[in-house]
Amino acid sequence: MIQIKNLHKRFGKLVVLDSLDLEIKTGGIFAILGPNGSGKTTLIKSILGMVIPNKGDIKFKQKSVLQQWGYRNQINYLPQIANFPANLTVNELIEMVKNLRPKQAGEQELISLFGLEPFLNKKLGNLSGGTKQKVNIVLTFMFDSELIILDEPTTGLDPISLISLKMIIQKEKEKGKTILITTHIMSLVEEIADKIVFLLDGNIYFKGSVSELKEKTGQDDLEHAIAKIISRKDV
Repeated sequence: MIQIKNLHKRFGKLVVLDSLDLEIKTGGIFAILGPNGSGKTTLIKSILGMVIPNKGDIKFKQKSVLQQWGYRNQINYLPQIANFPANLTVNELIEMVKNLRPKQAGEQELISLFGLEPFLNKKLGNLSGGTKQKVNIVLTFMFDSELIILDEPTTGLDPISLISLKMIIQKEKEKGKTILITTHIMSLVEEIADKIVFLLDGNIYFKGSVSELKEKTGQDDLEHAIAKIISRKDV
């Protein structure tokens, strides 16, 4: 589904992505991991067209996305920070987003799943961080798209909402969707990810399954396997 070739991005003298090559096939859950500053967010925003690389190419379904915008209607994106207009109500925000995207929306089941009915007529500026994140999730999953990108989706969620989120992700996977997820919660990665891509200093240091990484590093759990990559960089 996604082919990335020789992707290079720098901000001033800081190289964030260093001639990165990556292919992500259609279907399944791919966790993009790495410490802060490793290039995860820049990679995601490059795929979304929010960051323009200095060189290299990104193809979505065999077509280059550089300087193109129409392909983004086939992507659902959950940003890390739910930064909504404080003066809008939840209902007003949902209707606004529905009007902006030329796709059929299905928000009612998601609203019920996350118990948002009491908050629909409340101003977003008066909501807690966790409730805003639930709204963020509804906005992401209420459209049917082939590619779903989730940037730290568990932020602020209570245990019940986290279970609901994992259920939604698994259902989307069963429909054949491709899901990219960034997270610092390694237990979530072990539970749901089919493949992991580990970035460090703008380079890919590992791509494969969780079990393959554990075997390669000689570690019994994912957290220690990741720590070994960071400390040695020679796995």
